[in-house]
Amino acid sequence: MQALQDKGPFLWNRITRHIDAPLMAIVLLILAVGCVTLFSALAPETYRFLRQAKNIGLALVIIWIVANIPPQRIAQAAVPLYLIGMVLLVAVEFFGITVNGSQRWLGVGGFRFQPSELIKLAVPLMLAWYFQRFEGRIHWFNFLVAMILIFLPAYLIRRQPDLGTALLVTVSGCCVLYLARLPWKVILLAIITTVPLIWFFAHDYQKQRVFAFLNPDADPLASGYHTLQASIAIGSGGLYGKGWLSGTQTHLDFLPEHHTDFIFAVYGEEFGFVGNMVLLFLYFVLLLRALIIANNAPSLFSRLLAGAVAMMLFTYTLVNMGMVSGILPVVGVPLPFISYGGTALISLSICIGILMSIQTHKKLVSE
Repeated sequence: MQALQDKGPFLWNRITRHIDAPLMAIVLLILAVGCVTLFSALAPETYRFLRQAKNIGLALVIIWIVANIPPQRIAQAAVPLYLIGMVLLVAVEFFGITVNGSQRWLGVGGFRFQPSELIKLAVPLMLAWYFQRFEGRIHWFNFLVAMILIFLPAYLIRRQPDLGTALLVTVSGCCVLYLARLPWKVILLAIITTVPLIWFFAHDYQKQRVFAFLNPDADPLASGYHTLQASIAIGSGGLYGKGWLSGTQTHLDFLPEHHTDFIFAVYGEEFGFVGNMVLLFLYFVLLLRALIIANNAPSLFSRLLAGAVAMMLFTYTLVNMGMVSGILPVVGVPLPFISYGGTALISLSICIGILMSIQTHKKLVSE
């Protein structure tokens, strides 16, 4: 009996030794906020909430598994993951499932997933691995190769069409380029030169979203509907909100996509300005912890990858809250750890697991 009692703390330490406690705590808090908000957004239906609960359980397991993989092993997966992601994106082009006019999904049995979620992680991972190989002797040619590695998947994703995800992939890749010491003026010049091309090849509905962002009142029942209803929901929450399960914009079905892209409007209506500040603080602490891990990373690969993950989380949060609040055009970007959806949650969980792996294995090396 005494032996079992002695083994208890030992087993617990073995299980949690690669879990970064501050990072895990903040992720669990955001997931808790997400569960509360999602339950209200889906009420009175419960089957999708239970499905998301299963996704969260799977996500926590994935965090633990990835956290226990040394960064060196993660680096070895960079090329296979990138190549698999590219093959899947090509497969979407020919065999993808079309939903609401967008061909973004692949189906295997009864399971459906978006290969673009894998690419969001594979691109910064591939770039970090690539620059690690040339540490101390990175030249302009290496940056050109890296830009091609970013452009190819971004182009295939844009064709689905999914301009929002293509831009996110590009942003995460550009973050790695910047962290690899490519001058920011060069990155800014590349962005300025590509914006006209993006506009030229954009679909009509994508251009309409930009026009709706500039003047949502011009077409309040069509292109400007999402922005106006989200703004009404957030504004009607006032200082303290209407209360949980009491959001009228949500439960009277005025707010579209209220369980996915616009779930922040549900949260803002029910918990008000104070609730919004609490959520912003939670995301701030999450990003701060990710940046601290990146700053303390022991190798160029770990530093680039952790920095890219931190900027990816920041971009997700900024773009989603910005579009729901009406300060950015509407794009299909989920709110990290809160929006409904299994594929995005799993890809974000892998990112968190990578951060934990970098932090905890660094400690083991130093010991």
